[in-house]
Amino acid sequence: MNAGIVSTIEDRCRRCYSCIRECPAKAIRVENGQARVIPERCISCGHCIKVCSQNAKQVASDVELVFNHFLGNGRTVAIVAPSFAASFPDNYLKVPAALKALGFGEVVETAFGADLISKHYTNFYQSEDTKTIITSSCPAVVNFIEMYYKELVPNLARVVSPMIALGRYLKTNYGENTKVVFIGPCVAKKSEAIDPDVAGAIDGVLTFTELKEVFREKNILLDELEDSYFDPPHAYLGKSYPLSGGLLKSSGISGDVLEKETIVVEGRKRVVELIEEISDNKINAKFVDLLFCEGCINGPAIDSDLNYYSKREKVIKFVEQNIHSIDKYVWKSNIYNSRNIDFTREFRIKNQRRPYPTESTITRILNELQKHKITDELNCGACGYGTCREFAVAIAKGLAEKEMCLPLLIEQLAKAYDDLNSAEDQLRTAEKLASIGQLAAGVAHEINNPLGSIMLYSSMLKKALAKNNIDNEQSAEDLSLIIEEATRCKNIVANLLNFARQGKLNIEQINMFNLLSEITRGVKMHPVHTDVKIEFENSNGYVIDGDKDQLKQVFLNLINNACESMEDSEHKKLVIKIYTDGEYIITQIKDTGGGIPKENFGKIFTPFFTTKKIGKGTGLGLAITYGIIKMHRGHITFESNPDEGTTFKIKLPKNISLQEQSVI
Repeated sequence: MNAGIVSTIEDRCRRCYSCIRECPAKAIRVENGQARVIPERCISCGHCIKVCSQNAKQVASDVELVFNHFLGNGRTVAIVAPSFAASFPDNYLKVPAALKALGFGEVVETAFGADLISKHYTNFYQSEDTKTIITSSCPAVVNFIEMYYKELVPNLARVVSPMIALGRYLKTNYGENTKVVFIGPCVAKKSEAIDPDVAGAIDGVLTFTELKEVFREKNILLDELEDSYFDPPHAYLGKSYPLSGGLLKSSGISGDVLEKETIVVEGRKRVVELIEEISDNKINAKFVDLLFCEGCINGPAIDSDLNYYSKREKVIKFVEQNIHSIDKYVWKSNIYNSRNIDFTREFRIKNQRRPYPTESTITRILNELQKHKITDELNCGACGYGTCREFAVAIAKGLAEKEMCLPLLIEQLAKAYDDLNSAEDQLRTAEKLASIGQLAAGVAHEINNPLGSIMLYSSMLKKALAKNNIDNEQSAEDLSLIIEEATRCKNIVANLLNFARQGKLNIEQINMFNLLSEITRGVKMHPVHTDVKIEFENSNGYVIDGDKDQLKQVFLNLINNACESMEDSEHKKLVIKIYTDGEYIITQIKDTGGGIPKENFGKIFTPFFTTKKIGKGTGLGLAITYGIIKMHRGHITFESNPDEGTTFKIKLPKNISLQEQSVI
């Protein structure tokens, strides 16, 4: 019925979600950050247009149709909504002349259409019908009920709006070939004009906003025109229709505030609330007059800087200026002569309600939004929905996306920022390791040769002392110390070469539990670590592709480090946990040692950094470990608290192709 009446200009939409907050039908779906109108759900109320600060909403236009096809091709009548005085507050009496300057043959008050249907509302009010009668002059209200409250469709007064009534009147009196163009503040009138139940009465709809643009394009200057008045038929009390209670006034229905049988409500929020109350059988009033806007004087296309009260004053002034000059006899004659015109209509159910999701679905979505308990539901409204639960329901119905949640986005942004910092730290570490590795390779090569000579000649001297039976205990001890220290230097050089090597991985399938069990058995046999309790939290035999010798070195380094960190701990316990997140096999090694001071966090994988006692470590173990893990396309992280221990977490991919093998 109203496909494409309101749509989104995607280039201008900027994730503010104001339109979602204002849309009573929730007819706006966010896709890739763009708030797009769902045509089949849109009731064309135009509230999204009013609140969009980016001017990202547009309305289907009949301007080309009217000015390129209607004007100059037969009789074309402009019918102007009585709220025009609020849209043209400084020169509204010049509007009829301006319209004729554009080429319209006659300019008539739509308010006469309100006079034509007033009698029908009087009859509805006086009828014995027990259900609450809902006025049908506001097309946005009609659309809303037909689409979302099918149980209330029978409650709609079966009478056309003033626009349709006047269109039928003019077609009857001027001929069916007469083109009738409605001009007013209402976007929903565009959908009403093409509604199959009333189609044919109106040929085109222009908003006041569109009319002002046409005036500018055609260089029509209102201030240069003479004051003029509308062509007959002239309206009477129907002029008050755009004001709250105007329909009651023109129909002779009491609008007293103490009157229990009538209710007048205007404004989107209050109208929706009252419709819900009627649907729930909580309202006993006989007659309800509803306007989606705060009176037609506050319609989405009224295009005026005046506030509500100033607009109301302008319309009242217009009514007072002209109502007493109306020839009542002519007016009554026109009303009487229209007695055979059909001003009734039917309404249809056009249900657009989507099935309400199950509680389990809502809970799942809330969990995905990090809303695991009631206190997590901030109900901040940033997404455009009143509560987090409403938002979850909208997601389940396909009307929203999780990325609309501002707190969730902030959390994700914070995590992304942390991940970026971590990635930068890893990159810096990798670059540092690469440069140190190149230096280490050169240094190790140069040191190896003199070390070999020192060890060779020291051994020869020691053998010569023994062979010649030279009893020089001090010399023997000195030579032993030289050999011992040279051997230590050789081991350091071997580690340097291991750290700097550029070789490929020897891939084979490795059972992680078996590998770690083999390593822990050897560690337990070490006399220094006999009092360390080593536990496996689970024993799943996860299998990965990797270089067994190098991974053995990785876990041996980590487990030895963990055991050494617990030398001074009262409770010495090492827990190894193996699990998977689907893509990676994760090994977690947790000790109860003294922990790592925070000031050392950034140095842990740096070559030659160690907190061990002199002679007990070279500071290359974790640097080598880091390099091997990276060569396996894995990740290594740690968490540590002083006096609470340290947990290292190693993530290794289940599969690694030969093409992926690389160096640090």
